[in-house]
Amino acid sequence: MNVATRRVCAAMPLPTGQRTAQRLVNLSLQQQRYQSTGIRRFKLNTGAEIPAIGFGTFHGEGDVAGAVAQNIKAGLRLVDTARVYHVEKEVGEGLKQSGFPREEIFLEGAENISQEMQAGKMIRGETHFVDTWKAMEKILKTGKTKALGISNFSKAELELLMKETNVVPAVHQMEVHPYLQQKDFNAWLRSKGIHVIQFSPLGNMNRFYRETGWSKDISHMMRVIDHPVLKDIGKKYGKSAVQVALAWVVNNGRSVIPMTTIDWMMRENAEADFGLSSEDMKAIGELDLKARFNDPSLDYQWQLYSDLDGIEGRQDGKTH
Repeated sequence: MNVATRRVCAAMPLPTGQRTAQRLVNLSLQQQRYQSTGIRRFKLNTGAEIPAIGFGTFHGEGDVAGAVAQNIKAGLRLVDTARVYHVEKEVGEGLKQSGFPREEIFLEGAENISQEMQAGKMIRGETHFVDTWKAMEKILKTGKTKALGISNFSKAELELLMKETNVVPAVHQMEVHPYLQQKDFNAWLRSKGIHVIQFSPLGNMNRFYRETGWSKDISHMMRVIDHPVLKDIGKKYGKSAVQVALAWVVNNGRSVIPMTTIDWMMRENAEADFGLSSEDMKAIGELDLKARFNDPSLDYQWQLYSDLDGIEGRQDGKTH
């Protein structure tokens, strides 16, 4: 997931022509059965198991179906997609091309919960996402999905959701990387039994962010994978800076969904589940700049992530 949205599972049709700001997620795993890939799995609060490393399909270019198939063959069994990405057909074809049974794939599918823009003011969607979540709870009871999740919620919004509904989200998918670690929020989510899936694990490597936020100082930061701390740690293990960034996620007990359509990068991602020393983890932990690259609040004329790190104008780290 690489753009801030609110999403709802595919079973819930939505009006068209509306802006989006947050999402609810339907996590589908028909059976808790995986072919051994060497990648660890984490148990969700529903009992379902989710792979530590998967891949995203947002802004996929070229042969998306082929890329999906190759990612799966490389050992990545967690697939993140959404109707808003406009690659549903390609993802479905890629699943078939992979040759792996559907029950071995953890498919994270989603739809957008709409939020209208009216007279330049965002209409709050609190009742909307609460009502939608209640509908999703009914789907969970049917057994057609193994877990429900959210993405891009603030702490206050998540507290409201848990207060007004019966099922605690199994996952929260959000932007986390060495430059935006959200340590307090991650700890709080863990205390509630909510598993985190990190998107944009390499921060400003994403072309989408560079093109849409070039006026921001954070867009001109050193690329995460060029940071000497990650490079030096990689040399110790014979790994790349990218693999170190992904391993940092997994060693923190979270899942991650990098996106690539390049074969050797897929294999590199699939080999990123390795241990890091406490000294390495501490060194990466000190890179936090509270730098959020994915913040379309100005577009929505509504402040997203209102109580979280990395809000525009509230950064307290270095920018270069």
